Amino acid sequence: MNEQTSDRPGVRRPSELRSVYELLDQVRLRPGMWVHRSSLQHLDSMLVGYAIASEINKSQERFDFWNDGPFSEWLWKRMDMPYPSNLGWAAEIERAAESTGTPAMEMFFSLLEEFRAERDHPQR
Repeated sequence: MNEQTSDRPGVRRPSELRSVYELLDQVRLRPGMWVHRSSLQHLDSMLVGYAIASEINKSQERFDFWNDGPFSEWLWKRMDMPYPSNLGWAAEIERAAESTGTPAMEMFFSLLEEFRAERDHPQR
């Protein structure tokens, strides 16, 4: 079965992706294909691998998903946490999702949208 990506709107091959956000867009379309058990811990590991490969290949891409990076810093404030979590963003979102009965992957992408909107259009 050799399905064409053009038959599925939005689906792109990894070689067509140019940023971590383009990768995350693909994960959002089909999380079960990309992330084992839709675990944010596995997503975090995948993103760290992406960042390391980018550095090895001397990419100048900004990476927001280190556990002390921009996404985490934003998340701690967004979740009203008095101090940064040593567990990291993935564990904290999974914990919050479980307490509200929301799928963790769904909560992550909702938070990611908020983060990107605030980062791209900061309030004056």
